[in-house]
Amino acid sequence: MPGLDLAQFKALLVRPVLGQLGLGGSAALNLLSGTALVESGLIWLQQNGGGPALGLWQMEPATHDDIWRNFLRFRPDLASAVRQVGGAGAGVGSAALLVSNLAYACAMARMAYVRVPAQLPAATDSAGLSAYHKQFYNTLLGAADAQRNTALFARAIAA
Repeated sequence: MPGLDLAQFKALLVRPVLGQLGLGGSAALNLLSGTALVESGLIWLQQNGGGPALGLWQMEPATHDDIWRNFLRFRPDLASAVRQVGGAGAGVGSAALLVSNLAYACAMARMAYVRVPAQLPAATDSAGLSAYHKQFYNTLLGAADAQRNTALFARAIAA
């Protein structure tokens, strides 16, 4: 099943969002692009099988709300940047926007990683990026397989 073009996705969505947040760089670009590729195949906006995850980054509403309640709430400049990316209009801060506002979903996925104390792996380290995704985004309880997903992160790096 075809999805979004990965190179366009990186260039036209992920890179500008990360730049607007002031949290860019090649490692973040490849991590966010690879995460979306792993989580949704750049196809699915709602979790298959009836799960709660939403958007191309398949963020659960509970995670979304926790980021606002326990992270962004204490970082007003970062919260303002996320609101700007989201359009600063009605609904920003709502998990429903993870489906309809790709820039907002990208910003929120970046926030999930920003609150991780561990340093990002090197931009070209597909195995490291995949392991980082598994540990800090998908978590030990998630279905992702870091070893299997290394190839998807390699695709994200190459795009």
